[in-house]
Amino acid sequence: MEDNAQAKWYVAHTYSGYENKVKQNIEKVVENRRLQDMIQEVRIPLETTDEAEAPAEDGKKRKKEDNKLFPSYVLIKMVMTDDTWYIVRNTRGVTGFVGPGSKPVPLTDKEVAALGVDFVKVSEASVGFEVGDTITVTSGPFNGWLGSVQSINIEDQTAVIAVSMFGRETEATISISQIKKLEE
Repeated sequence: MEDNAQAKWYVAHTYSGYENKVKQNIEKVVENRRLQDMIQEVRIPLETTDEAEAPAEDGKKRKKEDNKLFPSYVLIKMVMTDDTWYIVRNTRGVTGFVGPGSKPVPLTDKEVAALGVDFVKVSEASVGFEVGDTITVTSGPFNGWLGSVQSINIEDQTAVIAVSMFGRETEATISISQIKKLEE
């Protein structure tokens, strides 16, 4: 995709905890309306931190890449027009753009660089298990249960697992942080 010289980084304010959903919704609208040249990127600044829980069995600290650097904010690289403003502003979960009144103010390239923001993409490889793996649930209502991973949703940090309940296989959606791959 060619980088449009008019595209600038803008900051959208979201309801707390809606960052991933806002990102998904904007990307879906961009794809459906073929606006990739107008709204080029939607990013949530993340930082890599050491996991707070006990170290892994091998004594090494595990890395966790899902701490939001700026909770309730999403960065959007876009060409500001009435249409793109309307699309972003009316996305469910967005409360507005950062700027005086209703006029969004773009970040300069220097400001974006000065943020020192790593746009980390959490991948299935960093989760520690994949679809089809046998897992054990480490906390919550299914604590101690064994199951198999049916699907993984990186955006929502959840996984659908199948557990045996009352003699039937039942699917449950739980947080990725509550699952550990069963070592064979």
